[in-house]
Amino acid sequence: MPQRQSSPAVRPIADADVPVAVDTLARAFTGDPYIRHVIAADGHQERIRRFQELCLTRVGMVYGRVWVADGGRAVAVWSTPDLDPSPAFAEIGPLLGDLAGDRAEAYEVAERAVEPYRPQEPAWFLDTVAVDPEAQGRGLGRAVLAPGIEAAALAGYPAFLETSTERNVAFYRRLGFEVTAEVPLPDGGPRTWCMRRDPRTGA
Repeated sequence: MPQRQSSPAVRPIADADVPVAVDTLARAFTGDPYIRHVIAADGHQERIRRFQELCLTRVGMVYGRVWVADGGRAVAVWSTPDLDPSPAFAEIGPLLGDLAGDRAEAYEVAERAVEPYRPQEPAWFLDTVAVDPEAQGRGLGRAVLAPGIEAAALAGYPAFLETSTERNVAFYRRLGFEVTAEVPLPDGGPRTWCMRRDPRTGA
């Protein structure tokens, strides 16, 4: 009989996972419509890497929850209502602005455009999720998202995310998320879908 394929092992991130997780995030977001819109073109790949590293290590790992699978080749970073990340964003905000480069204004405008559609009540916010391009198609994305989705539901909070890649919408719908807004970002930016999963929604 053929062996049953086991589910990918998922666990909270450890410091040793950070280099691979940052590589995963940098590689996965190369070519992302939103990132192309808000991060300067010169030195683009290194800007993405540093941007993701700051958000992972200074925000997600300190004020949120982060899970990895396959040694960091899949990673999901969540903000939660438990801790206010404002101090971290105040600290790294200027760094993120520098990394945006000549797209800093586009970044600020995009944030303002989407802000009205974000939950006003406490919620789990999916800051970022990525699977290494060479590891896709093995169920790692669904697996690495599951702990955050389950934890939010268990605590009675909605889960919320934004994506500027249309093919992701169907994937998230299969996880119980529904589109709450479609926002065309100003100044030629990509369409961004806001999606929400209420705690009573089935996975």
